[in-house]
Amino acid sequence: MKVFVAGASGAIGRPLVRQLVAAGHEVTGMTRREERAGEIRAAGAKAVVCDVYDPDGLRAAVADAAPDTVVHALTALPARYDPKSDYLAATNRIRVEGTRNLIAAAGAAGARRFVAESIAFIYAPQGSWVKDEEAPVLAGIPGSFGAALTAVADLERQVAAVDGIVLRFGWLYGPGTYYDRGGQQAEEAMRRRIPIVGKGTGTFSFVHVDDAAAATVAAVERGDPGVYNVVDDEPAPLREWMPVYAEALGVKGPRRVPVWLARLVAGSAAADAALQMRGASNAKAKRELGWQPAHASWRQGFRDSPA
Repeated sequence: MKVFVAGASGAIGRPLVRQLVAAGHEVTGMTRREERAGEIRAAGAKAVVCDVYDPDGLRAAVADAAPDTVVHALTALPARYDPKSDYLAATNRIRVEGTRNLIAAAGAAGARRFVAESIAFIYAPQGSWVKDEEAPVLAGIPGSFGAALTAVADLERQVAAVDGIVLRFGWLYGPGTYYDRGGQQAEEAMRRRIPIVGKGTGTFSFVHVDDAAAATVAAVERGDPGVYNVVDDEPAPLREWMPVYAEALGVKGPRRVPVWLARLVAGSAAADAALQMRGASNAKAKRELGWQPAHASWRQGFRDSPA
């Protein structure tokens, strides 16, 4: 199968290209920067340098690849961020405008399948602590996280309109992520700046980048249109996973802070997540995509990942 990967040099894109090539697919990887093109070629794929905001250039690049499937793995996350800032603005634009351009290019090229990256930590904080894909999602949230949720919803609507597949990834860890050693979350943990807020009940679902890539390969090859949570087998509250993460990094365990202090330092959105976030179930992806995470739990994954 011919596969066009937009975002081929990103944290998910790199293992995705390798896994697609290993599975026998003919891959074209798109990147915005020429210096990243060599990595894509070294992985056994064709590389194309293109900007998703150049509709004509994008259409020509996708048409030249003549793909059966287009994968949207584009983000624009900064290496470091301030949770109180609008650090998601560039990714929000990609999820709205970039998705529109990429879908148009895929349609013009005759691609039969469209697979796009979304996020699983968007479920409304009500009821059970672990949600399937039918559960209601957050809406009407103010501030920068609210803008991000609006962009995610827009992306998912656009993909649904072309009968595509949306993969809602959990919190990514592994090479090239914030949780990798050298990433911002690891550095904050080493400084004991990721505390357990209040009772630490917010439930997180993680997924290793290699497993996220494997789920994307599965979605390229099979599965009906729709939304799939791509997370590991063990959603867990902050109070459980954070001490294990600190231990994997070889640092002291997290501090505990009151909710009011977390709101003051990190903002309301971060404090609310630490208390109210819902995890996600991977049952549908396992059942319908035939996918199984190699890193079944963050417990072992954290220990194996930071180096």
